[in-house]
Amino acid sequence: SAGVLLADLGADVIKIEPAPNGDPTRGLQGFGSGFFYAFNRNKRSLAVNLKTEEGRDVIYRLATHADIVLENYAPGAMDRLGCGYDDFLRLNPRIIYCALKGFLSGPYEERPALDEIVQFMGGLAYMTGPPGQPLRAGASVIDIMGGMFAVIGVQAALRERERSGRGQFVKSALFESATFLMAQHMAGEVVTGTPAVQMSDRNRRQGIWAIYEAFETADDELIFLGLTSNNHWREFWTHFDRQDLIDDPELATNPDRVRNRARFKPIVEECLRRHSVAELTVVFEKMGVPFAPVAKPGDLFDDPHLKAGGHMVDIEFPGGRRAPIPGLPLEMGDHKFGVRNQTPKAGEHTREILDALGLGGDEIDSLGARGIVMWPSEGTDEEY
Repeated sequence: SAGVLLADLGADVIKIEPAPNGDPTRGLQGFGSGFFYAFNRNKRSLAVNLKTEEGRDVIYRLATHADIVLENYAPGAMDRLGCGYDDFLRLNPRIIYCALKGFLSGPYEERPALDEIVQFMGGLAYMTGPPGQPLRAGASVIDIMGGMFAVIGVQAALRERERSGRGQFVKSALFESATFLMAQHMAGEVVTGTPAVQMSDRNRRQGIWAIYEAFETADDELIFLGLTSNNHWREFWTHFDRQDLIDDPELATNPDRVRNRARFKPIVEECLRRHSVAELTVVFEKMGVPFAPVAKPGDLFDDPHLKAGGHMVDIEFPGGRRAPIPGLPLEMGDHKFGVRNQTPKAGEHTREILDALGLGGDEIDSLGARGIVMWPSEGTDEEY
């Protein structure tokens, strides 16, 4: 995720894949089957065996010219391979070396970690699941968030390098990313003096807003509605002709309504159950209240806002299939964050990268013949 963010922003990102089999995430199944294609557009692929001296020499040549190194190996693995920060610093004092790990410095730093591990360890799974049933979030939010923090650190290091002329070591981690999300709940415990309650436990969790949840509709779908201001409250009940609720002194403010929500929630449910999602969408847009049809991932392919706003990028998938997926969620001047390069085959750019580093054709062929580097066979669509 760190690499694709930098690539979408315009960086020349070279993905180092292990020869001879390529990145193992290419072959993930089930929940992980789309990972590789979601995160590897706009990158070039160099496949090399880092466990050989000649393979490391290729990486050393590359590091001499690189601005940034991102690495996501287990703790200590890059040092054992001779590709740690100190190794690259000797080659290039301007290099910014970003390690993406499970944990920052401390007692846990040598532990391996995965997204789901830190969601459970950092409190997110507890807050997401129902009581007694901790549940991971519905996407790899911590992997992605760890990559985002890595990019923020890298960009700050690039800015500092303009002043100092030197690079530095940057570290981003999963566990601390998960705990960063818990800061609001930890602060809430301090303020209220009571433990945080799971988001799903509506019987115990005190709501912030009087109406802030999903409701059933006439077409057996769900729509989320948030009435978060006095204006929203008045607009909603004016439309449904309930002036009595607008005038009720016990419902005059949001704290009043939170305390007395049992009085009017059934009325809200009945009002919404008489209409379809499409009908309510028109009504709520006119009101200007926050709302959301409850979408599934597959619904987003045809989302009119994503399609019309140019916020999707067309990606090529195995078997000649193409489909849009969400692109970089930014707008910056007249920059377009599209697809310059489709997801590469393993080692697809090995030859051109080695050629740019000054290796001759015979030397490149020799490295390939001995399995030190790799590129796809010509004329094949085989995925590695």
